[in-house]
Amino acid sequence: MTSPRPIRIPRSVPATTPTSESTGAGAVDSARTPATVRHPNRGGTQRAVRLTGVYLGCLAALYLGFLLLDRTVPGGTSSPAGNGLFAFSALAGLLAVGGTLLSLHPAPRRVETSSLATVVVGRWGGRHTYPPLEHLETRTVRRYPAGLLSTVPVVSLELSGGPSPLGTFLLEEGIVPAGPHAR
Repeated sequence: MTSPRPIRIPRSVPATTPTSESTGAGAVDSARTPATVRHPNRGGTQRAVRLTGVYLGCLAALYLGFLLLDRTVPGGTSSPAGNGLFAFSALAGLLAVGGTLLSLHPAPRRVETSSLATVVVGRWGGRHTYPPLEHLETRTVRRYPAGLLSTVPVVSLELSGGPSPLGTFLLEEGIVPAGPHAR
């Protein structure tokens, strides 16, 4: 039997923001690895989640209203399979799932900026790569002031350029410098 050989697994070194204390033994050489700054999208996520809650609350109220109407009209006590209640419930479930996915999708988790690229990390882990901030083309689609749905101002931005196609994202104001104002 031979002696076991150690297996080397290469691990990528996470890029860090340069600080005044980055001269120690474990410091990352900033000339080799560009600094990546991660901006969490708290305001955009908060607005998307609260808007989803409003949507699901309204959908639940409509569903319960129609369910009560079905049960109180003459013939409403027939079997659910005979009066289409199962189909109506399935449709309400599809609307709930589809509406939730649709309202959460434009709010990415975070934006990562470096001197090489701007990366938008989507809600479900997808990554959209755009040019660095100084070369990024942006257009403000809509501004949302701080209020009931978000405690901070949020903007809907169109980002373009680079390998990723045009994308519209719901971002906390100030994460990405906004371009020309559309509305």
